Amino acid sequence: MLKGHQSWLFENKPFIRSTATVVGPFEGRGPLAKDFDIVHGESMMGQKSWEKAEKALIEEAAKLAIENAGLTKEQVQFYIGGDLMNQIISSSFAARTLSIPYIGVFGACSTSMESLALAANLVNSGSAKFVLAGTCSHDSSAEKQFRYPTEYGSQKPPTAQYTVTGAGAAIVSMEGDGPVVTSATIGRVIDMGIKDPFNMGAAMAPAAVDTIEAHVRDLGIEPGYYDLIVTGDLAKVGYEIACKLFKKHNFPIEQTEYSDCGMMIYDYETQMVQAGASGCGCSAVVTYGHLLNRMRRGELKRILVVATGALLSPISFQQGESIPCIAHAVSIEAGREIL
Repeated sequence: MLKGHQSWLFENKPFIRSTATVVGPFEGRGPLAKDFDIVHGESMMGQKSWEKAEKALIEEAAKLAIENAGLTKEQVQFYIGGDLMNQIISSSFAARTLSIPYIGVFGACSTSMESLALAANLVNSGSAKFVLAGTCSHDSSAEKQFRYPTEYGSQKPPTAQYTVTGAGAAIVSMEGDGPVVTSATIGRVIDMGIKDPFNMGAAMAPAAVDTIEAHVRDLGIEPGYYDLIVTGDLAKVGYEIACKLFKKHNFPIEQTEYSDCGMMIYDYETQMVQAGASGCGCSAVVTYGHLLNRMRRGELKRILVVATGALLSPISFQQGESIPCIAHAVSIEAGREIL
């Protein structure tokens, strides 16, 4: 049901029945490598282009999530997915392969939680029994589309982020024994006038803060309700701005642990990632891999995942437009027994 102005409360608490994470070799050298289901040894993954490799990532993650749920693809009613490529071709072409009724969404790097929120809403309302939610990104395909092809060898500023090569998928249902989705907050589009495509963290931070504040206001809770609040891919620059905004707004973020997926997946000491990670796959693989594994081990009981996205395109950038941003939040809890 609607809670407050922009949040959904899922009374039936649908399960995240299964997950799957697939990443590239660079992610496999990071600190979270053991939390991923499949780590590829080369970034082309046997494909003829970066875009085809990205499509292969989400296909592999989706099929594995279905398998891990003990289902066949014929039992899944809907696949909700999106990505960064023009016309979300990675997800759409994967839907062609999967042959599951498809709802394509675009929230840039916020797509992981956008798709999970919509999947939970469908299941909670009884509109579906099993829904697949997933997203993906590939560093080389994203760089080719939004900035400069990797082969060009352009130098990046310290504010730039490294796009995660990876895909994360989840099956949401009313049956299972995994974590449950309890609520979601759909973010507003926030634009602070930033135009630099090499400084996504600064552009996205205000949207993340706005959604987190809306979430606790709509649900009538304090940040301390959660063991962890994690943003999607603000990385170092955006994370620091978000912390300053919380302080400016007198928002008590110190009640809980606050972290960022873009600062977790890579090792700053050994991997040259500038400010940190980004991409649709960033919050997807960190959440569906690392964070839910921590939850299954009993280290976390309640988390709020706030995926952030920059809604620019090559065309909007070429026309001198600023970068509008959005963030979607999903509340995940360890299981119905603690509620």
